[in-house]
Amino acid sequence: MPFNLEEKFKTHCNRKNLELNPNQIILVKQLDNFYKENFKTPLLSFFSKQSSKKGFYLHGDVGVGKTMILDFFFNLVNQKKQRVHFNEFMLIFHDFVHDHKDKNEENIIAVFVKNLKSKFSLIFFDEFQVTNIVDAMILGKLFEEIFSQNIKIIVTSNTKISELYKDGLQRDQFKPFIQIMQEKSIEHELIIDDDYRKSKENEKQRYFYPLNQETNFKINKFSRIITKNKKLSSKVLNIKGRNFKIKNFYEGISKFYFDELCNQNLGAEDYLEIAESSSFIIIENIPEFNDINSNQQQRFITFIDVIYDKGIAIAVTAEQSLEKLSSSKSLEKPFKRTISRLFELTSKDY
Repeated sequence: MPFNLEEKFKTHCNRKNLELNPNQIILVKQLDNFYKENFKTPLLSFFSKQSSKKGFYLHGDVGVGKTMILDFFFNLVNQKKQRVHFNEFMLIFHDFVHDHKDKNEENIIAVFVKNLKSKFSLIFFDEFQVTNIVDAMILGKLFEEIFSQNIKIIVTSNTKISELYKDGLQRDQFKPFIQIMQEKSIEHELIIDDDYRKSKENEKQRYFYPLNQETNFKINKFSRIITKNKKLSSKVLNIKGRNFKIKNFYEGISKFYFDELCNQNLGAEDYLEIAESSSFIIIENIPEFNDINSNQQQRFITFIDVIYDKGIAIAVTAEQSLEKLSSSKSLEKPFKRTISRLFELTSKDY
């Protein structure tokens, strides 16, 4: 991996048509230094002290680009490496402990980390959070061993190190982990101050495709902007004795995955109630349609008709562009109306 990570990142953003932000550039420069300190050539390592900062802990709000940037860094590092969701990693650890409980190892954590060391020199923990008291009690010893074995880590989280497991049970026993993470990690907060009214994103349509990491970053950024200072809650709608739950509800802004709306037995009356409760709607992961998922497509057509009639603007992510979004054979004609309405509903002027 070249040392000039900044130039690589700028090229990457230009190629992917991603907006460059000065705070992201500052972060990339810090990651470049972290790389140089921890992954030197053998000759340079011989003449220099081993870095005391073996971790890079990145935190910030949803949608600011944490995962996108660390993925970019991770993909360029030429080391034995693993990318894993933190909760999945802890499940792997607990399974390892369970599988070795009859082997009388005196220090099962050391055995686990030694096994880890044989496979990886860099681990990327995505979405780091601690909610489980069992995990909280052992994390200090586990990560002390990870760092002692010179395994490097990079981390994304929504929470600063000092506030992890805040108000958790027996948090005093969690403090050794906080201390070792602060001692052994570079901690950086990525802050992106966006004003939606001035955002370049507001000059474009609110239709994002295809379904990939860049699209996910864009819709998260958009969501964060329009829900700023709005309280997240869930809202239960009672429709003729049936309950439908809007899981992500921000004071009138409703956020759904496509399957929540169209992959269950819902109809126009359900969509009317959703529309009555919503001032803006976000729909993620719209698939391409064919004869196999025509039932879901029919519900989607109905949903778009309802919210169009109610004048509700939307933002969506989809597998394909609007011009190329496919249809089942039986619904090709009504779906042309849906496509036309989607153009309007996601337009900057709507």
